[in-house]
Amino acid sequence: MASETKETAPAKGREIQKTTPARALAPFEEMDRMFESFFRHGGIRPWRFEWPSFPELARPLEGIAPKIDVIDRESEILVRAEIPGVDKKDLEVSVSENTLTLKGETRREEKEERGDYHRHEISVGAFARTVALPAEVDGDKAKAAFKDGILEVTLPKREQARRHSIKLE
Repeated sequence: MASETKETAPAKGREIQKTTPARALAPFEEMDRMFESFFRHGGIRPWRFEWPSFPELARPLEGIAPKIDVIDRESEILVRAEIPGVDKKDLEVSVSENTLTLKGETRREEKEERGDYHRHEISVGAFARTVALPAEVDGDKAKAAFKDGILEVTLPKREQARRHSIKLE
């Protein structure tokens, strides 16, 4: 698949024969073809997995570690935790100078009966999560409220941990 081209050398006026590929862009076209086959599903995700996705695999672990927001305010720290399916009596909150620990237990029961088909699922799990707080807090003055699966803990900062403005000279 090679073709011959003739070039003239400027100094001596002789013809030089050399062999070049029939198509100079062939390597690039091959690379384009390889990229297209590699990324045929589009974007950055070139493969489609046939086995369960990661969220499906993580579903049995739901409830083990509640999702938490930590909000650093001027004089206090507010911690919100999403803890659905937990009764207030099954929840324990403890605080130290710079950490907050949540412990609890979930119990969910689900039954379904249709003709000969029966299904019974019981989900029981304990969780514990400790969060580092952005400042030292006064645990004796902490307040907590739990409503509709959302826990809100308000932790007043210690005086030395509060933000102070510094006037520029």
